[in-house]
Amino acid sequence: INVEDSAPHVFKSVVHNPFFDWAADRSPDTPLHESVIYEVHVNGFTRSHPDVPEALRGTYAGLAHPSVIDHLTSLGVTAVELMPVHQFVHDHRLLENSLRNYWGYNTIGFFAPHNEYASTGPSGEQVTEFKAMVRTLHEAGIEVILDVVYNHTAEGNHLGPTLCFRGIDNASYYRLVREEPKFYYDTTGTGNSLNVGHAHTLQLIMDSLRYWITEMHIDGFRFDLAATLAREFHEVDRLSTFFDLIQQDPVVSRVKLIAEPWDIGQGGYQVGNFPPLWSEWNGRFRDSVRDFWRGEPSTVGELASRLTGSSDLYQNDRRRPGASVNFVTAHDGFTLRDLVSYNDKHNEANGEQNADGESYNRSWNCGAEGETTSKKVLKWRAQQQRNFLVTLLLAQGVPMLLGGDELGRTQKGNTNAYCQDNELSWVDWSAIDESLLTFTRWLIKFRHDHPIFRRRRWFQGQPIRGTVDIGWFKPAGESMTDEDWEAGHAASLGVYLNGKAIPGHDDRGRPITSDSFLLLFNAQSESVEWIIPEEYGKAWCLVVDTGRLEPEAVQKEVGDRVTTAPRTVIVLKEG
Repeated sequence: INVEDSAPHVFKSVVHNPFFDWAADRSPDTPLHESVIYEVHVNGFTRSHPDVPEALRGTYAGLAHPSVIDHLTSLGVTAVELMPVHQFVHDHRLLENSLRNYWGYNTIGFFAPHNEYASTGPSGEQVTEFKAMVRTLHEAGIEVILDVVYNHTAEGNHLGPTLCFRGIDNASYYRLVREEPKFYYDTTGTGNSLNVGHAHTLQLIMDSLRYWITEMHIDGFRFDLAATLAREFHEVDRLSTFFDLIQQDPVVSRVKLIAEPWDIGQGGYQVGNFPPLWSEWNGRFRDSVRDFWRGEPSTVGELASRLTGSSDLYQNDRRRPGASVNFVTAHDGFTLRDLVSYNDKHNEANGEQNADGESYNRSWNCGAEGETTSKKVLKWRAQQQRNFLVTLLLAQGVPMLLGGDELGRTQKGNTNAYCQDNELSWVDWSAIDESLLTFTRWLIKFRHDHPIFRRRRWFQGQPIRGTVDIGWFKPAGESMTDEDWEAGHAASLGVYLNGKAIPGHDDRGRPITSDSFLLLFNAQSESVEWIIPEEYGKAWCLVVDTGRLEPEAVQKEVGDRVTTAPRTVIVLKEG
């Protein structure tokens, strides 16, 4: 038994001033189908920002600085999804190796903003600073979504530190191995899993959620490893008590609820299986889109499903396209620039012999890995980034952009920078890819201006005002058949989106209309000539060509034949 006094080494609770002038603050309450989410790290986003005063860099106040707000608003995102800001702990193992828990997925305080992100002080001042940040973001029309970690705590396995819950009631707060209760039943990979089958643990989670909504004015949550929260016993159960409480709660049920729909336990991959109130990080979207742009065979069917909101995953339980949070990159994995620059992970700096993190082991044919290579390869990489962005932002569902991807941020191939609180992870504002930033801004505005790319309801494939609401065709101008979908022909696909009438009405009760578009996807290594099906019209204007640097090409009528260069997507507008 260790009889040393641990008091000088552990966190303490503090009393803070609860009063704050929210003024006329209110949530922007952006509808899901109009949302564009931006995943960002409070510390790393502003740590090296030249326009943010040095004392504010890496803090809540830094994220609310006018120069940062200007970047977010000019980009056009509607919500920031903050990586964990609940009070967390730095693992002893990392500190011994001169590393830190940068990402923050190691919560110990579910009611406290992390103290190290406050410029005003760690003794309660962080609460006021956090509220001021939320108020400023709301004034700019930007929602605040928190990435929350209720699936485990920082106390680790049976050998971990006793900081809070273990000492209060170990068996109530944690899942224990039934046969040997001194060990923890772990579905999170962190050493422990919170016991959501216990009434007091559920109460803790619900009280925390209500606190962040009512007291801190948060607009939504992304639940880390949410499948663990659905395990009342061992199986993942979409009818679990946790989901019932969320559904019935008049406060929590009205905000945006996003699940990371998996954990590492048996049966933990649950994409598409969460209840109707929930949206989900759609891992199928990420994998399908990456495979298509690699030129993998038999991917057009998967691509078609992901472009239309993944109705195969979400339609049967009466959810809408907003249930699918689409992403190509996230904090966990390659950045967008690294995705097209590296064939393998480079996590050596983490001190785990490059054995940690994901490595997709599928060649991008990206030439020499890293930064220095030929102009031809650099052009190809830039083009592939634009391909990913067009696919992401013009697909049905809710697009999520990884913070810094629009700037060309690199982590030098590190896919698991959880412990890298340094220049490797921080956004480098001195190395902005201006052409990529300009393209991304234009593309988000393009999505906003055309409702056909953000429908609230599913496509039906049925006639609307003389033609179908969506059509699929091959380069020869022929409609896709069942045999074509099953055969998995070469990686090219044409899509017709009919904007003449979209289900639903605007605020004045008028039918929503949009321009109609053709999207021509060519992931092949050769050019492809397309014949536009006559039933879709012949006069089309070229508005996007990812083979060009300009965000919007000079418009011209292209008649009934169009050529897509290798690995490009072209967007054509009717008229």
